[in-house]
Amino acid sequence: MGWYEHELGWPIAGTTPPHLVTGVRFDALRVPDKVGFAALTRFPRPGELGPVALDGRHVLLLVAAGTAEELPGLLEWLEWSGIPLDLTALGTGDLMRAPAHPEWGRREAAYDRTAPVWLRPPQPGCEVEPTLPAMCFTGRAGAGTDGAAEPIGLVALVSALATACHRLRLVENQPCSFSYASRMDAGTRPRSLTS
Repeated sequence: MGWYEHELGWPIAGTTPPHLVTGVRFDALRVPDKVGFAALTRFPRPGELGPVALDGRHVLLLVAAGTAEELPGLLEWLEWSGIPLDLTALGTGDLMRAPAHPEWGRREAAYDRTAPVWLRPPQPGCEVEPTLPAMCFTGRAGAGTDGAAEPIGLVALVSALATACHRLRLVENQPCSFSYASRMDAGTRPRSLTS
């Protein structure tokens, strides 16, 4: 895993398998895989999101360092406090499993289905910080000069993720209220059967 230390300059923990140390160069937002894939679809242009990894049934979106401390206040400001969301942050003192190098990550995942893989890998030789969603109120100088989109703001990303997490929770915890079977279970038959 020398790729992380030598090419990217990211600190790793000396565990087996290796883990990336969050809170130093970046934090990570952890959401269910369906929510993460929805975010990738919503922000498809290169550069809008930072690196994104799939770890089991969760997606990790790398964001600016310090986001983990800001997340509770940001969710409260967005009026999501008190609503259970499967949206957490890994920050200072936390670890995330290190996905394999993008060139051999798929082969490793073929042997170990739980091994994390990059969905949008980091770019070697590029600083990661300018590519990460962060709290910003003005455009960033230099972002998007290579034709890539400027990273979206952290507020827009967290708002989209919180909405998607809430929708997923509603869909998974509520039967389809207009289906024939659910109406028969509830004792209310469709009109076509009563008239």
